[in-house]
Amino acid sequence: MQNAIIRVTDLCKSYNTGKKQTEILHSLSFEVNQGESLAITGPSGSGKTTLLGLLAGLDNLSTGSIEIEGEHLEKLTEDQRSALRLQKMGFVFQNFQLLPNLTAWENVMVPLELMGTKSPQKAAKQLLDDVGLGDRLNNYPTQLSGGEQQRVALARAFAHQPSILFADEPTGNLDGDTSEVVEKLLFDLNKQNGTTLVIVTHDQGLAAKTDRILALKNGRIEA
Repeated sequence: MQNAIIRVTDLCKSYNTGKKQTEILHSLSFEVNQGESLAITGPSGSGKTTLLGLLAGLDNLSTGSIEIEGEHLEKLTEDQRSALRLQKMGFVFQNFQLLPNLTAWENVMVPLELMGTKSPQKAAKQLLDDVGLGDRLNNYPTQLSGGEQQRVALARAFAHQPSILFADEPTGNLDGDTSEVVEKLLFDLNKQNGTTLVIVTHDQGLAAKTDRILALKNGRIEA
């Protein structure tokens, strides 16, 4: 694929536990196009979260290659991977990962300030308006519902206009109705920004809304 933004080739990941080597991922190869949405599914222990961490440069692969917009993650230093995450990646987690001592507004400002964005306060307010929380700017995470916290997390994830958004069970802690609201926002923001979306999920309904599903079983691509 000429416009692949993610290219994985013969990826393997193993851990040494004492004298035993445990294989987590086995010879994975796939590509994800720019603007495409991909769901990574599979039973617990299939390697979904491990794969997501490797794609985000949060862990080191054992053998093989991961390219993000032509950059080989395995050849980068930790500082270089951190810079790549800041410039090109956004993250949404099951447990929201908001900073508890910062307001919703301040949480969204964090990546904008790190990027040196002009008028981060104005940009953060607009992002919170976009997710329907313009009236909750000064609320702390503990003063927000789970769905509201995830909407703040979405605003923060898209704040620096990442090329790729990684979402790890983004609706896992939400009830059905709230999940639908967050899912709609996730795909709407993804489409508006032209972002590549990679979601790890057990939710087959959410997975079915993506362009493509990569199913893992025992660390191998099943479908």
